[in-house]
Amino acid sequence: MTLVVKDPGSRIDYEFDWSGAYPGGQAVVASEWIVAPAEADGVAVAAAAHDLARTTATLAGGAAGRVYRVTNRVTMSDGQVDERSMTVRVEER
Repeated sequence: MTLVVKDPGSRIDYEFDWSGAYPGGQAVVASEWIVAPAEADGVAVAAAAHDLARTTATLAGGAAGRVYRVTNRVTMSDGQVDERSMTVRVEER
C-alpha cells in the first residue's frame, strides 16, 4: 500500500494506473473512491474521473495529525471488480 503525505490546505490529484494489472485488454468502466474514516473536516474526494486505464481523485482537506485510507474500487469491462488503497497522512507543511 502506498503512503502519501498531504497538507490539510492542499487540493491535489492522485492516480492509479490499472493497465498493468489487466493486460488482456480489459478497461475501467466504473470507478468509486472511498475515504475512511469518513468524518467532518476529514479528507474528501473533491473530484474524480477515469478513462479506460487510469483513475484519478482530487483529494482535499483532512485534519492535521490524522491518517486516512483512500480506496479506489473499479469495475472492469469483463465484470471483474478490484480495488487498491493508499494511506494518506495529513501534516502541516
